[in-house]
Amino acid sequence: MASHRRPKQPSRTRVTVLTATAAAAVALSAQAAHADPTPSKKDVKSEVDKLYNEAEQATEKYNGVKEQQDKLQKEVDDLQDKVARGQDELNQLRKGLGAIASGQYRSGSIDPSVQLFLSGDPDTYLEKAATLDQLSGKQADQLRTIADKQRRLAQERAEAASKIQDLSETRKTLGEKKDEIKDKLAKAQELLNTLTAKEREAMQAADSRANRSNERVNLGDDVPASQRGAAALAAAQSKIGSPYVWGATGPSSFDCSGLTGWAYAQAGQSLPRTSQEQANAGTRIYSESGLKPGDLVLFYGDLHHIGLYAGNGTVLHAPKPGASVRYESINNMPFQFGVRV
Repeated sequence: MASHRRPKQPSRTRVTVLTATAAAAVALSAQAAHADPTPSKKDVKSEVDKLYNEAEQATEKYNGVKEQQDKLQKEVDDLQDKVARGQDELNQLRKGLGAIASGQYRSGSIDPSVQLFLSGDPDTYLEKAATLDQLSGKQADQLRTIADKQRRLAQERAEAASKIQDLSETRKTLGEKKDEIKDKLAKAQELLNTLTAKEREAMQAADSRANRSNERVNLGDDVPASQRGAAALAAAQSKIGSPYVWGATGPSSFDCSGLTGWAYAQAGQSLPRTSQEQANAGTRIYSESGLKPGDLVLFYGDLHHIGLYAGNGTVLHAPKPGASVRYESINNMPFQFGVRV
């Protein structure tokens, strides 16, 4: 006959451990769910705006490096052209001295000093001043000219080599800045892709409304800062609706400093390429009340954004990727100061 035993009950310790483990698993699950929520439209917009702002900071740095690269490239081209011309001149001078040596050779007595010069460095040779007594005045002048030309040529070659090295490093930095901008914009697009089609449409509609509202902006009746400022503002107004494109300087697309630089160029005034450099293009105005239409307006602590004051507390600018040239309240960004060109 089989015996009937009461099933063994788990010990109190084991129950406690199992209960604690289960509780921990539930807590971890809840924590994981809380840590990885689906981002809201507001969160996405905030992060995208942040990335666009960072992309614009990188864009102004890119613009500065690009300007430096263009300047270095011109200097390298000029130096290389100068070296080539200098080498041609040196060859002609040597050819002339060679003709003297040939004449002496045909007469059966080549001057030892000329022979020495043609086989060595004229600089070293000319240091032996006593030897010059063996040369005619014309020959001595030719030797000095050749020695001076060789010296200058060596200096120009060294300078060109240094500039080429600088150019190489600048191109590397330019590539890094370009990659940084593309990375920021790609991350922004990834975030936008997390939104539903309806949410994306709502964000685009908000931007469209901002662009359309430019038709009804009240600019007041402020007197322009100057005739040139008025002309620059009028030029920028003709580009309302043109897209923001990083690194662009017009005439069909712009970044922020590209727009202000292009606008002032139409008014006959050349401005530096970047917003930070344009900040030094005239007299600074630190109060918003002191601004006049046509003044440049700088934003953010590092001055990475710039626009044109349009009057009545409004700026005209190229805002950010995905947006067009438009009017906006000066209070939408951290104002630093204005510049009267």
